[in-house]
Amino acid sequence: MKIDDVRRTAYSMPLTNPAFPPGPYRFFNREFFVITYRTDPEALAAVVPEPLEVAEAVVKYEFIRMPDSTGFGDYTETGQVIPVRFKGEEGIYVHSMYLDDEGPIAGGRELWGFPKKLAKPKIAVESDVLVGTLHYGSVLCVSATMGYKHRAVDHDAVLKAMKAPNFMLKIIPHVDGTPRICELVRYYIEDITLKEAWTGPAALGLFPHALADVSRLPVRDVVSALHFRADLTLGLGTVAFDYMAK
Repeated sequence: MKIDDVRRTAYSMPLTNPAFPPGPYRFFNREFFVITYRTDPEALAAVVPEPLEVAEAVVKYEFIRMPDSTGFGDYTETGQVIPVRFKGEEGIYVHSMYLDDEGPIAGGRELWGFPKKLAKPKIAVESDVLVGTLHYGSVLCVSATMGYKHRAVDHDAVLKAMKAPNFMLKIIPHVDGTPRICELVRYYIEDITLKEAWTGPAALGLFPHALADVSRLPVRDVVSALHFRADLTLGLGTVAFDYMAK
């Protein structure tokens, strides 16, 4: 393979058999289960990087079921996102993500810098309850429950939240282990078709684990819960801030 061939074809690893295809990435019937909860301001301050500012002492714990996505297939994801401000703009900081599929783990980390780790999240309807769980190996790390479709939610409010910018920290080390890329990345969810949205009573438990440290942002009080489905496109990102720039 010639040098020009490498330059022309390289977008992911391995070079000749990448872990995921090029985008764009479209998701159909993507299901969200989100519990918003209050946590300790000091805990948030310890994990949200400047120049982002913590908007309020709340966290959104998300379960996302993706049964049909271009390039990435069928998988489930879970994690914590934090309301923030960047230069006065309201958005969300993606703090942690756990999922069960190699392609979106590789693609999410390499392209955007999603903080993805391999684990076993699950969403299911058990009688009249929506249930979300996260296991890391055999250990239960998260248990979330919500009354199934108790009350409809205004679609405009859900769409407004979905269209807000998302931020994350992309870190790629040099071959000597020092940081080569360290960037605050911004991306948007695009071309949204919201199909349904519901709320109901909810409960959330986060349990200590050495490598899935969701309980580092402890639950003090559940604020609200949301369950919705949508078709959407995961937009590619831009660099909002370069930590390596002089």
